[in-house]
Amino acid sequence: MATTATTNQPPREQAPPSRASVGGGTRGPSLASRLGSYTGLLLLTVLFVSPLLFMLTTSFKTNFEAAQPTWIPKDPTTENYTFIFNAAQTPVLRWFANSLIAAAAQAALIVLTASMAAYALARMDFPGKRLITALVIATIFIPPIVLLIPNYVIVAELGWLDSLTAVIVPGVGGAFGVFFLRQFFVSLPRELEEAAVLDGASRWQIFYKVILPLSKPALATLALLSFLTNWNDFLWPLYVLFSPERLTIQPGLSTMQSAFTTDYATIMVGGVVASIPVLILFVIAQRFIIEGVSRSGLKG
Repeated sequence: MATTATTNQPPREQAPPSRASVGGGTRGPSLASRLGSYTGLLLLTVLFVSPLLFMLTTSFKTNFEAAQPTWIPKDPTTENYTFIFNAAQTPVLRWFANSLIAAAAQAALIVLTASMAAYALARMDFPGKRLITALVIATIFIPPIVLLIPNYVIVAELGWLDSLTAVIVPGVGGAFGVFFLRQFFVSLPRELEEAAVLDGASRWQIFYKVILPLSKPALATLALLSFLTNWNDFLWPLYVLFSPERLTIQPGLSTMQSAFTTDYATIMVGGVVASIPVLILFVIAQRFIIEGVSRSGLKG
């Protein structure tokens, strides 16, 4: 009887685990560990930001003072900005507009073509799909300098030399965008496509109305990376552009350095102007970059 009475009692509730027992008894990083992390991050921030700050302070120096390794200008002046925007031999605003047009157009074309190719390689079944995917990925490892002469010959045969078309079109067929978007499209659930097929959607409608809206972080990341690549490109525009008014910002700034003298302060002004779009785009799209890279399987 005593045994029966004991088994009829409700089970005793277990006490909730204490905070110290959760995670194997660890209490999180110590104060010394956090101070070490913050110190390391602060040093890295100073390391990466100091060249930008030096460029900015040098742009307000006189040309004589700019040749000296000092941070703070003794006599700050804005004459360098006035000169660079008004001098006929340095059409910085024209170079800026050319770079903006070329970078934006190439980014849009890369997103358009790469998204369609990536969707075919990620979602469609056809003979030779794996071989084509491997060949596309293999082209990523070809150094761009190897394609310099072939691309120049093709552009010259097409009559595109000394035009922005020569800057925009050759870079559209890169394989990185296809690989990047393919990795993102593969991670999307197939149930979404199957539901769209049951609703009577065509392949194009699935791509346009289902896949692309779900891929905004990856598309924004690819557009930003493509824009920055074209914006910072120096060698290819230097080869295919000849007229001063048709140069982009990077080769245009190089023409401000003569054979015997260098106006460092004026060149720093050009560097500040060239950095503005990059900084603005990074501030606006940094959330998309982190999300797009993490979901595309391109973690460092």
